[in-house]
Amino acid sequence: MAPPQGSRAPLEFGGPLGAAALMLLLPVTMFHLLLVARSGPARLLGPPPYLPGLEELWSPWALLLCLTWLGLQAALYLLPARKVAEGQELKDKSRLRYPINGFQALVLTALLVGLGVSAGLPLSALPEMLLPLAFAATLTAFIFSLLLYLKALVAPASALAPGGNSGNLIYDFFLGRELNPRICSFDFKYFCELRPGLIGWVLINLALLMQEAELRGSPSLAMWLVNGFQLLYVADALWYEEAVLTTMDIIHDGFGFMLAFGDLAWVPFTYSLQAQFLLYHPQPLGWPLASFICLINDLETISTATGRRLLVSGWWGMVRHPNYLGDLIMALAWSLPCGVFHLLPYFYFLYFTALLVHREDRDERQCLQKYGLAWHEYCQRVPYRIVPYVY
Repeated sequence: MAPPQGSRAPLEFGGPLGAAALMLLLPVTMFHLLLVARSGPARLLGPPPYLPGLEELWSPWALLLCLTWLGLQAALYLLPARKVAEGQELKDKSRLRYPINGFQALVLTALLVGLGVSAGLPLSALPEMLLPLAFAATLTAFIFSLLLYLKALVAPASALAPGGNSGNLIYDFFLGRELNPRICSFDFKYFCELRPGLIGWVLINLALLMQEAELRGSPSLAMWLVNGFQLLYVADALWYEEAVLTTMDIIHDGFGFMLAFGDLAWVPFTYSLQAQFLLYHPQPLGWPLASFICLINDLETISTATGRRLLVSGWWGMVRHPNYLGDLIMALAWSLPCGVFHLLPYFYFLYFTALLVHREDRDERQCLQKYGLAWHEYCQRVPYRIVPYVY
């Protein structure tokens, strides 16, 4: 049974109505981006060039490929880890243990893909399958979320997430009822958070780069930059995988459709948008501008706090969430190789700005609850949230 109403967190994302709208809007947006990226005008705000029929979206081979990919990453997750870390303390005072082997999974995946390509694996054909693969990933996320919801119905109250036990089926299905759904030691949320989606993202990027090489003789400098930047981001995230154990996704949010769809479908098929755009709309890029863009991307390496004290010096003395500022600078660097004449490749920057502003607002409420008067004092000393002197 769920905790009494008084202990439940306030509803977010517009409540059940907002959750229902997002469950429709997010997949529609993803498919819109996939369609317009390959169209001639490539207009972000215009209608898609056409509406694909079910015969173009559904492919049993795409579903098989999607499930095989998940199975491969699950197998790599279960391999011996270089380290096992403990998570945050739970309601029942226990701590879950997590394998830290995400970077190992990335390296082993790269080796397997390299062996496959050398043996004749047609990786460059993957871009032609993005629509059915995205459809298969979306279908998988819906079914997976349903199974997670059913599992949470028999979970003890201490295992439920603060915000996913409202009693409304749609809202709880979207946000996730159970905080850390597991079977034995296999943690579904932790597995999905960084593994299949992030590694799948760089694999799609690589396939797009290889197809551009086939079409034009060699990949463009812009394509190399996008692939390099985003591979560096993914490798960094997996190398410091333990840091995810302190994020809101792990310690606060339940595992429902919001995270399942985001991890399995939204990340690989939307975050690869710049590489998709460059395949169909090549952009000239000289070395001076490329060097400047590289400098902007390097500015992202702002250190983050891992302790429980409130820092009031360095970057944390200028804004309350400097790591979000770094994310926005990095997102801009990913988009700049695509030129400045199309809004489409800047979708990630615009989306991430909205996402981080919303997440910052959630952070503020949780920090106020956690630190009390100390947080008020910190806000007075550091009035800006993300961008100094702006916001």
